[in-house]
Amino acid sequence: MTGVSSAPGADESAEVRRVWQDLGLPGLVDVHTHFMPDNVLTKVWSYFDALGDGVWPITYRFDQDERLDLLRGFGVRYFTALSYPHRPDMARWLNSWAASFAEQNPDCLRSATFYPEPDAKDYVAEAIGSGARVFKAHLQVGAYDPRDPLLTDVWGTLAEAGIPVVVHCGSGPMPGDFTGPGPFAEVLRAHPRLTAVVAHAGAPEYTGFLDLVERYERVHLDTTMAFTPYIERLSPFPRAELPRLRDVGNRVLLGTDFPNIPYAYREQLRALVDLDLGSDWLRGVLHDNAIGLFDL
Repeated sequence: MTGVSSAPGADESAEVRRVWQDLGLPGLVDVHTHFMPDNVLTKVWSYFDALGDGVWPITYRFDQDERLDLLRGFGVRYFTALSYPHRPDMARWLNSWAASFAEQNPDCLRSATFYPEPDAKDYVAEAIGSGARVFKAHLQVGAYDPRDPLLTDVWGTLAEAGIPVVVHCGSGPMPGDFTGPGPFAEVLRAHPRLTAVVAHAGAPEYTGFLDLVERYERVHLDTTMAFTPYIERLSPFPRAELPRLRDVGNRVLLGTDFPNIPYAYREQLRALVDLDLGSDWLRGVLHDNAIGLFDL
């Protein structure tokens, strides 16, 4: 399908900045952005291009420096460099690249990832020891079971360290063998102190993931693409769940998927404002919750 898009223009930064300025915030914290080696990002973009003309246009198909300038121009104070392996012997290299990227860009939370492989527990511990602030796990792209015994020590290490892990475990945009609330719920039962951030608010299984947020005090949601016109046409958030979303507002974090989005960055902000869940809720989502979670 063709997405609903509002292309970025000269006024986009001003509109984005006006949202957080009107709330009295110093800026935004975006916990779900992607910076990765150029050859990997090119393959990601090629995947979306292959979906067909107009299905998922990459709005911010610019070089790295220009993408950084855009985020900072929006007033994003802190962001991430999330990447994810799709095969063994890839995560350690991605982690090394992300560490160098964060050293060059102090406003990027040093990011890391993992894959179910024998040395995962070792390189995850090494990444934490050298300053990683956030991890990414992508059950759909990685096509792995989060309950894999090779990940038992990884989840345990992350839980003990209190390091947040952004987990794409929902079944959007296409279901995988191990997506949906069930498999990751078993991980949480085994590691109830794990600090998890469920990407895309768990779309399309919003209700099931809200259940996990209510059940486990360290489980969060990020807003990535959720509530936008593009996703609402595919997987609408159930309006009856808005009171629950409001009630767990201190564990909802701004995420956008920048730059890999088929519409302008401002549409994510517009969608959150249009939920009409209150200024306090919005301030937490756009900035304060992440400041507290990452102790910034």
